[in-house]
Amino acid sequence: MKIAVLGSGLMGKEAARDLVNSSQVDEIGLADVDFRRAQAVCDHLQSPKLSPYQVDATNQSALAEFMREYDVIINALFYSFNEVVARTAIEVGVHSVDLGGHIGHITDQVLKLKEDAEMAGVTVIPDLGVAPGMINILSGYGASQLDEVESIRLFVGGIPVRPEPPLEYNHVFSMEGLLDHYTDPALIIRNYQKQEVPALSEVEQIHFEKFGPLEAFHTSGGTSTLPDTFSDVQTLEYKTIRYRGHAEKFKLLVDLNLTRKDYYVDLDGDPINPREVFLKAIGPIVDLKEKDDAVLLRVMVSGEENGEHKVYQYEMTTFKDRETNVTAMARATANTISVVAQMIGSGVIQKRGVYPPEQIVPGEDYMKEMAKRKIEINEMSQEESESYLKA
Repeated sequence: MKIAVLGSGLMGKEAARDLVNSSQVDEIGLADVDFRRAQAVCDHLQSPKLSPYQVDATNQSALAEFMREYDVIINALFYSFNEVVARTAIEVGVHSVDLGGHIGHITDQVLKLKEDAEMAGVTVIPDLGVAPGMINILSGYGASQLDEVESIRLFVGGIPVRPEPPLEYNHVFSMEGLLDHYTDPALIIRNYQKQEVPALSEVEQIHFEKFGPLEAFHTSGGTSTLPDTFSDVQTLEYKTIRYRGHAEKFKLLVDLNLTRKDYYVDLDGDPINPREVFLKAIGPIVDLKEKDDAVLLRVMVSGEENGEHKVYQYEMTTFKDRETNVTAMARATANTISVVAQMIGSGVIQKRGVYPPEQIVPGEDYMKEMAKRKIEINEMSQEESESYLKA
């Protein structure tokens, strides 16, 4: 199996690390617009299977020439490249996966290519991170075991193991993206109706073993394609996990217009966007640096099975790998996209077209593969799930 990775940033590097350690992958190409960055990753991973390439993704002919040499493409570029990479993959007849991008409805544009991909005999799967990604796969797996799905509740958070004031938070991905999730409304389904609720709202307590008091609240983007796939459920919602008090603190910052992209103030005759200043000011404060992080996840899918109420609950707690110094978020994200890419290349996934993860990735196989990478996703018993629901 030959797999190419586009982008040698953190996620691209960690996806390449997983591919290097996979016995079923024979050849890996790591492409970046900056050859030196790709070379540096290859030097670090030191595998005869891995080779660096210089490829400019804005040059579609050069991109196509590179991609056609592989069986599957892992797109770890900035989300704005997702559509062009998917289109190019279909044109040259190779499979493709990406990390998602609901900002600007990029994933929606990729999903529109379904018929083209089917005709080309190609599989394209967007949204393969943690949220979206892992939660979609687990939601689809739980739903597949029910006769009728009634409710899907999702909780995910990337948090520091040892929180520090003032926000008890350290960022594990783009702070700009985080501000968008905290500012834009969240799409949910309630009482069988799609609706929007404010981000940072409806705070509830949530508990995970080994952690102190935590809270969960609505944020935008988390439900991804799930409201379309499960449009007829009674309840579908996604909440972000943080240490207690975080939502209240950030709600004040949002109310002060410090997170809006479209808000400007006049400062000595110059228009200034407070968000840009805020991002510069908060960056050093929330930088994870060498601290340990954790990713907490809980997926609860309930409904009817054989005439009885049933709950399928999946839970994960993943920590930073101190040996490789890879963050928990990078481990969970990069391994997810690498595992699914290999499922396509090996024939475990055979359906052709463009599909969101919940409609095509086999959940049981996915969980087994992630466990091999020391990312344990545990399925809780009916009694444990019911106990949590009543708590």
